[in-house]
Amino acid sequence: MLEAWHFIRPDSVLALENPLVKKVLPRYVKVVKNELPAKFQIAKRIAFDFDKSLSEEEMWKEHSKLMKKFYEIKEVIDKGKLEIKDLEKPRYSLLDLKIMLTKEILKSCELCERKCHAKRLEGEKGECKVGRESLISSENIHLGEEAHITPSHTIFFMGCNFHCVYCQNYTISQWLEEGYLVTPKELAKIMEKRREQGCRNVNFVGGEPTPNLLNILESLKYCEANVPVIWNSNFYMSEKSMEILDGIVDLYLPDFKYGNDKCASRLSKVKNYFKVVSRNHLIASNQAEVTVRHLVLPNHVECCSKPVLEWIAKNIRDKCIVNVMDQYRPEFRAFEYNDINRRITKEEFEEVLKVANKLKINYIT
Repeated sequence: MLEAWHFIRPDSVLALENPLVKKVLPRYVKVVKNELPAKFQIAKRIAFDFDKSLSEEEMWKEHSKLMKKFYEIKEVIDKGKLEIKDLEKPRYSLLDLKIMLTKEILKSCELCERKCHAKRLEGEKGECKVGRESLISSENIHLGEEAHITPSHTIFFMGCNFHCVYCQNYTISQWLEEGYLVTPKELAKIMEKRREQGCRNVNFVGGEPTPNLLNILESLKYCEANVPVIWNSNFYMSEKSMEILDGIVDLYLPDFKYGNDKCASRLSKVKNYFKVVSRNHLIASNQAEVTVRHLVLPNHVECCSKPVLEWIAKNIRDKCIVNVMDQYRPEFRAFEYNDINRRITKEEFEEVLKVANKLKINYIT
């Protein structure tokens, strides 16, 4: 497997030694190399004094307290003054508490900003059409991600809280496939196997991982591999979901699609897009390391690409790498929309790169 990806993606071989990657994503690089533990492995060693009588409010207070302890221990580990092998696994941990809180949210679902309040623990399905259990379309060793991410163990979850008219994974996001059930224990074994095979990370994607948060956390509970967690998302999560992901995600891989709400509403059928997604990028940049993806759309340089890059430059420029993507192609229902029924031009892409250069953004293509 290793020999194969060396030939297919030679740019990935030395990607972790790239000065920009080492500067902006230093901890991710060390976890990939097994020089530091993945965050979820630390969370599993923060003891939680379990009490089934705790209210949701009390659980959130306990979560806040344990997150302070998490960061204290992480700092000591990152400085090389403590090894994770010296920490015992308690009967109940911070990760268990995160699972409990996620179940509380799923009683009336608010995992994403649609806040449809579906009773998902009872099997009711919301806007994303995901119930209590998670289905996946596929899991594989992906060689098409960013150089510092490849080879990546990508797990494509069924369902999405967006309805993008140009979605390239529309058979997954819009349930044109059936998908298949994998239990958390089974998924944990798969993650361990893929890490042994040389994958740099586990990459939760879809569709969208957010509706599948509970089963993802439960799989990490059983996973013994030291594998960095990538959250590959449209970034329309609720603030509660962002709190739960704190201490779990090593590298956020968010889309920043639109520079305004009008385009988001028209092309992805969501409200308050810019406020929600920009908020979550700020939160993410304070929790973990970040590689932002911006897909350049035809006829959307002025309304979307420029505002997105300007926001990044003003708010998180030094905290992220930006992948400016030129691979848009009309898919799904894109041919019904005159502005996006073609590929982007060379001139459109060059204009976006010109803006990125002017703003001194850490970008890759």
